[in-house]
Amino acid sequence: MQNEVQLTIDGKKGFFYIEVDGKQEAMMTFVFAGDDKIIIDHTEVNPGNEGKGFGKKMVNKAVEYARENNIKIIPLCPFAKSVFDKVSEFRDVL
Repeated sequence: MQNEVQLTIDGKKGFFYIEVDGKQEAMMTFVFAGDDKIIIDHTEVNPGNEGKGFGKKMVNKAVEYARENNIKIIPLCPFAKSVFDKVSEFRDVL
């Protein structure tokens, strides 16, 4: 069972995702806004995976990615925004 967050970037957009037993069970999409910002626009977790922390894991990975690449995050997705509102340690990338 693999619950590691993975990242795919395709041009100016990308997504973080989690696969379980070879099936994608969660995804958080984003688009680049210039060279130094990403906009998280959607988070989706498949039915049956609620409460497993997949959404927060993906936000955490986005924060890691932002820090490593010296970029900022604009969380337009209501779920991602709620995580940023609750976790003050993530606010350095806003």
